[in-house]
Amino acid sequence: MKLAALLSAALALPAAGVSVLGSDVVDASEVAAALKRGAIVWDVRGAEDYARGHIPGAVNIGNAAVVLRNPNTEDFLPTARVEMTLNDAGIDLSQEIIVYGRMGDPVAHWGLITVRHFGGKKGRVFHGGMDEWQAAGHPVSTAAARLAAVERSLTIDPAVQVHLAEVVSKVGNPEVQFLDTRTPREFSGDDIRSLRGGHIPGARNIPFEQNWVDPDTVVKLSKGEAKTRDGMALKPAAELRALYAGLDPSKEIIVYCQSGSRAAVSATVLRGLGFGNVRIFEESWLGYGNTLSAPADDEQIVNIGALSARIKSLENEVENLAAEVKALKEPRR
Repeated sequence: MKLAALLSAALALPAAGVSVLGSDVVDASEVAAALKRGAIVWDVRGAEDYARGHIPGAVNIGNAAVVLRNPNTEDFLPTARVEMTLNDAGIDLSQEIIVYGRMGDPVAHWGLITVRHFGGKKGRVFHGGMDEWQAAGHPVSTAAARLAAVERSLTIDPAVQVHLAEVVSKVGNPEVQFLDTRTPREFSGDDIRSLRGGHIPGARNIPFEQNWVDPDTVVKLSKGEAKTRDGMALKPAAELRALYAGLDPSKEIIVYCQSGSRAAVSATVLRGLGFGNVRIFEESWLGYGNTLSAPADDEQIVNIGALSARIKSLENEVENLAAEVKALKEPRR
């Protein structure tokens, strides 16, 4: 009996790279089943990627993180504008919705946050995206799908996101944990992407790529050392629990990155692991770093003079390259 029990337990364990994270994350077979029962499938990629091939029946409004956000602050546009865009596209947040992009795409998880932030209760994310869909042998469509427009009033759920003033008020509160999902260089202030670099005092730095089976996948792809995005699959649940073992699930967790997209991945994982009070910092470091009165550790102020010099140098390089390309195109005499 003991041997049988051990074999049964072993068969129940997820395969390498397959994560068990509650109901927020779905796989290709679950997407296919959801399509059959009439769920809305939302492709959050850019229009060109969508046109090259998408899940049959999936709807697209362009790159959601661009279309639905202010280009300067990278925060949500006014609710009325988001409501109009989603309603016109037939994305009814009261219905079952599955959001996807490519495997490991943070914007897909940000799309799930969008659904939840504006009151949707049946949103899920297909983390494997088009890569997993095609690898599983499912059909791909190039025909644009159109859903009938709807009329739904959006209501913001305050449990999903937290804003700057509240974040500042909670710095130093022992009942609140801050999770910074940016790179180590951003966290240390060496990579500055706002008026100053650094991090929220007391924050723990766990880059969002650490949720992946292979956190170095992007680097390997750029060097030709990897041919697929398979390394961006989520780690098995046991490994993810170990990754976040230093966080207290009984306390509030505020997750942030530069503008909220990377943080959305880690927030999804934490929710799936049973952390009950997880919120995204909407303004993230873009807003916090630009608020010079907000306390920060490892603070480094951006060197405007050096930045201007680098920009000028890049402009000169671009002009020189353009001149060289033009010369190559001109007919020889």
